[in-house]
Amino acid sequence: MRPANPTFSQTRRAMATFAALCCGSFALGPAALASEWPDKVVKIVIPFAPGGATDLLGRSLAVEIGREWKQTVIVDNRAGAGGAVGAQAVAKSPADGYTLLLASSSMFTVNQHIYSKLPYGLENFELISKVASGPMVVSVNADLPVRNTRELLAYVKANPGKLQFASAGIGSQTHIAGEAFADAGGLDILHVPYKGEGPAYSDLMAGVVQVAVANINAISPLLKGGRVRALSVTGKDRSPLLPGVPTTSEDGLPGFEFVGWFALMAPAGTPKPITAQMVEGVKRAVAQPGMKRYLDEQGMMATTTAGDALNSDIQRESVRWKALVTKRKISAN
Repeated sequence: MRPANPTFSQTRRAMATFAALCCGSFALGPAALASEWPDKVVKIVIPFAPGGATDLLGRSLAVEIGREWKQTVIVDNRAGAGGAVGAQAVAKSPADGYTLLLASSSMFTVNQHIYSKLPYGLENFELISKVASGPMVVSVNADLPVRNTRELLAYVKANPGKLQFASAGIGSQTHIAGEAFADAGGLDILHVPYKGEGPAYSDLMAGVVQVAVANINAISPLLKGGRVRALSVTGKDRSPLLPGVPTTSEDGLPGFEFVGWFALMAPAGTPKPITAQMVEGVKRAVAQPGMKRYLDEQGMMATTTAGDALNSDIQRESVRWKALVTKRKISAN
């Protein structure tokens, strides 16, 4: 016998049940995905060359956060255009939690003001959390006849346009720190951009350039060789790493302060349950003895500002640096 044709009400009930099941599946999708994440290697893109502050921090973070996530975490250096090359690579990656960006603050507070066409924006990322922050160090080649920030200011003013300050590239954290220092001191000093802090500080040691306002974790190991001299640190207080070095504010530029930070980000659209796991992983990782010891040794501080609070910091700093960029006519084009 042929089965009876289903009635209209039976068909409608079947379709409703099917739709409910589909909706339930989609609703559970992100949660199910999060419960499995991470089940393969996670990659952190470092948008600067090896040897710089972001790279050094990223490698230590990869080890510690890998322990928290119970998964291998590797770093991938994608240098170029003040971090834009690496940022664009991450922005175009699948939003599945397996490709992340370790960004320096200038990438989202400065670059949009100096590039006419930036291949990424804040809207391309989920903001996970700041990881660490630290002051900069006003540093000079040891052959320069200055012993403190006051003497440096006087020397540059007596030799306008003759000295050069190095940075990790146009728009980098070290660039904007140098510009802020020059602006506060009323200095006529030439900016020389490099492709990363490593090559910049090699030339600083060699005397090719004379000045750098450097990330403390990248420059501090070089101070022991006697070829680079630290004049002051740009934090609010003296650094425990360099207790004998005064703050820039107390050493010639009252009120001057510059603190750089680094944050972990994921491609826009990464499921919320996964980003929530990332935030918790960062908090646990930077609290571990090994990471705390590393940050102390590098003169940095664990900083875990996340989500909306991180976005607010970015917006506030963006206004500040836009004014500086306009005043000093900084452009990457």
